[in-house]
Amino acid sequence: MTVEYIQKCRAILDTVEAQTESIQQVARWYADTILAGRMVHVFGSGHSRIMVEEMWPRYGSFPGFNPIVELSLTFHNLVVGANGQRQAMFLENVPGLADRILRNYDLSEQDSALVISSSGCNVVPIEMAELFQQRGVRVVALVTKAHSDASTSKRADGKKLSDFADLILDTGAPVGDAMLTVPGLDTPVAPGSTVGGAVIVNSIKAEVARLLTEAGHPPTVLSAGVLVGADRAVSLFESAYDEHAHRLARLYAKVGVPSYVSGL
Repeated sequence: MTVEYIQKCRAILDTVEAQTESIQQVARWYADTILAGRMVHVFGSGHSRIMVEEMWPRYGSFPGFNPIVELSLTFHNLVVGANGQRQAMFLENVPGLADRILRNYDLSEQDSALVISSSGCNVVPIEMAELFQQRGVRVVALVTKAHSDASTSKRADGKKLSDFADLILDTGAPVGDAMLTVPGLDTPVAPGSTVGGAVIVNSIKAEVARLLTEAGHPPTVLSAGVLVGADRAVSLFESAYDEHAHRLARLYAKVGVPSYVSGL
């Protein structure tokens, strides 16, 4: 089983590599956003949250990304009972929730976005992409193309995440996500979308870092003390978190209903 899974993952890597040109295009869009002092909004519900947190903040990542992670859509570790999986799966198909989430931010046409959904068929990620586009924000969708193509949208009009994307990236996983068939078991196991998604996210991250550095604004990367020394590691973390706060402040400064404070 292990050997077969690794072989399937190698095929996923080939699928990702075939998208190199698209990944580099995405990186150019994201670098432009970050150089403008704005943010790349990264959203995923359910297990797509994994890709959001893979982008930022973690070792080897840098400010410029706004991780939008709603606990009501992603905190299902308890499985059943309060804050369980059933509620999260229900909520990610409630129309209008995406609008309530984005109501918190003053979006700009200089912003860009990455919306992650393996099926591309749940309502909230679809509406997030649609609302981003309506506000002039360029949208990249990260889906599992084979799975999305074979799936039915939960949205009333049948539209999927890919219908509201300026560019689509494919994790390379199969229909149903699970990649292995165990003899005697009639349901496949071991999903692959996380593997492909993580490779794509980190490829984008690396390309953006290159572009920012070439533009004379190298990113402040969260780095381990074992690599850069304890003092510099602390300095990098503190300055990166502060830069994130400064970028985030611009998303709140003039949001929504004006007040005397927003005019100062």
